[in-house]
Amino acid sequence: MSTKERGEPADGGDDDKDDASGATEIATRVVSTAAQDIGSFIRSQREAAQVSLRQLSQLAGVSNPYLSQIERGLRKPSAEVLGQIAKGLRMSAEVLYVRAGILEQRPQSAVRDALLTDAVLNERQKQVLLDIYESFCRENGSHPSGADLSPEVSVPEVSAPAAAAPNGATDPDRQEN
Repeated sequence: MSTKERGEPADGGDDDKDDASGATEIATRVVSTAAQDIGSFIRSQREAAQVSLRQLSQLAGVSNPYLSQIERGLRKPSAEVLGQIAKGLRMSAEVLYVRAGILEQRPQSAVRDALLTDAVLNERQKQVLLDIYESFCRENGSHPSGADLSPEVSVPEVSAPAAAAPNGATDPDRQEN
């Protein structure tokens, strides 16, 4: 029985090896591109904050050569190192995690953006406030992105007694019987 009759490739079955090496090569390129992307992003954030490479390495608790390699895209940092770098840059670790492909991008939200950029709150406080905000949004059946507040959403008509509230205030929880 010939290789053609058995359904094998005529070249001896090296297609599987070629597919595996091709997939490995693609994966290597993707990781390399991601490392360059996060590295260039960290560099741009560091330069915008007017912090030297040496200063950031001290603030983040990572070695100067390692941070330089990250910025040049030669190394892909772990989540822990990204968190340390974010702390050194006084920015949200979530931003770096998303940029590095560790977390998925969340929908835009003015509340989330304000919390994440607040310089007074620490990372733990920011996360707790975000968790509370998102739980309220889920409870109310809305999206934290604020998408349900767009002009396309229909607003229920207010009954006459609710409209007569003091100072023109209305009670959104009040329902007609």
